[in-house]
Amino acid sequence: MATEIPTVEHITGSGIPVRGNDIDTDQIIPARFLKVVTFDGLGEFAFFDVRFDDEDNQKDHPFNEPQYQSASILVVNSNFGCGSSREHAPQALMRWGIDAVIGESFAEIFAGNCLALGIPTVTAEQETVETIQDWVADHPDMGLDLDVATETITYDTTTVEVTVDNAQRKALVEGIWDTTALMKANQNAIADTAASLPYVGSED
Repeated sequence: MATEIPTVEHITGSGIPVRGNDIDTDQIIPARFLKVVTFDGLGEFAFFDVRFDDEDNQKDHPFNEPQYQSASILVVNSNFGCGSSREHAPQALMRWGIDAVIGESFAEIFAGNCLALGIPTVTAEQETVETIQDWVADHPDMGLDLDVATETITYDTTTVEVTVDNAQRKALVEGIWDTTALMKANQNAIADTAASLPYVGSED
């Protein structure tokens, strides 16, 4: 049975603003949580060390605030996801409930890891991002609409242009972002190609 990879053309949901530049992957998911065998359950540990003190008391952080608990679009600032290449960071965000990230800029590996999960990382100018963050803070129950294909975000009566990397946009809109699923869907063709190669399966 062929594996169908969903296209990612529109994402609609309420937003959650996390402000600050250079938020690294260790802040997104602390290193001690990387020991898990699977990614299941990582969502509860997203931003753990900036959300809780040493006695597990909540600190002031958007991921703790009740008005954002159903949010699915994260709005961040510059160089988000820098630091290590750990894929656990976007996995934790996805399992918390994040479907897309809007920001001024992203670390390249982080953006690539997000794409592997079908999570768009779209960029906009600093003023645009900060305006969206302010609007989300004032209207936590209202939705944002991200159109990946046309590279726009609409909120309230405002539509602004954003940038989606060309390769990312193609992969998401055409449903070719999940490379593992693509390989499974084409396993017969891969096997046929392998069988036709004289050096595959030889004992010498």
